[in-house]
Amino acid sequence: EVQLVESGGGLVQAGGSLRLSCAGSGFSFEGYAIGWFRQAPGKERERVSCISNSVGSTNYADSVKGRFTVSSDNAKKTVYLEMNNLKPEDTAVYYCALQPSWYCNPDHRSYSYWGQGTQVTVYS
Repeated sequence: EVQLVESGGGLVQAGGSLRLSCAGSGFSFEGYAIGWFRQAPGKERERVSCISNSVGSTNYADSVKGRFTVSSDNAKKTVYLEMNNLKPEDTAVYYCALQPSWYCNPDHRSYSYWGQGTQVTVYS
């Protein structure tokens, strides 16, 4: 059974940092892409970042480029999202999700498995 579990969210002042973790089980980390998404109240779900280890690629939404970094530890089956210089507009529930291929599809509907989400709240 595929499972994804996020952790690391919290309350942080603007300019601060958080590191989110996404622990996976039930699948091979090396063969698939893992995306990070976020959803704020009343807004569409947005892909923040994605990592595909099999092709060595990462990508980021323009809104987080230069501030967020995605990485993975295949031995621990965990993907991380390091978030620096956080802004109030980064406030959202953050999810990780499994894409059933190596391709980092920007469309959230193509991701097959989702974690439960972790809340990130940034105050000014």
